[in-house]
Amino acid sequence: MNILWWSLILLLMLGGLCGTIVPLLPDTPLIVAGAVLHHIVFGAHGASWTTLLVLTGLMFVSLALEFVSGSMGAKYFGATRWGAIGGILGAVVGIFYGPVGLFVGPLAGVLLGELLGGQGLLPAGRSTWGTFLGTVAGAVGKFAIGVVMIGWFLVATLGWQK
Repeated sequence: MNILWWSLILLLMLGGLCGTIVPLLPDTPLIVAGAVLHHIVFGAHGASWTTLLVLTGLMFVSLALEFVSGSMGAKYFGATRWGAIGGILGAVVGIFYGPVGLFVGPLAGVLLGELLGGQGLLPAGRSTWGTFLGTVAGAVGKFAIGVVMIGWFLVATLGWQK
């Protein structure tokens, strides 16, 4: 029975790690869900409250990183308020077009917002490039946080720290 539970827990965690890269899949909350399941199933021998708190904190850091990374990249490359509004609207519209829309929507939104705000094609393209770089950096950061979360969980639950 332990093998079944461990398989489900690791499947949740690996699914969460995949979600850090693939849009529309849950990401770090799935990793935390796996740890909570472990705590519930294995009780006193499960993941400790300290582990659950650390993983929850890392989850919130990864969600914040996802939220701000694209806009920070855009701002670094000179985006205006029009570009920021376009990026938000592009993200909302992109939701309805699946994984590609989630990635392309904000980029198209920033570009159109900058152009409508009176920026030339070159500055608008620079802001869009910044959004792209920020989004990619955010995904890489979220993946790294996911790896750290799973590593922390494994070390804490399998007793490798002793």
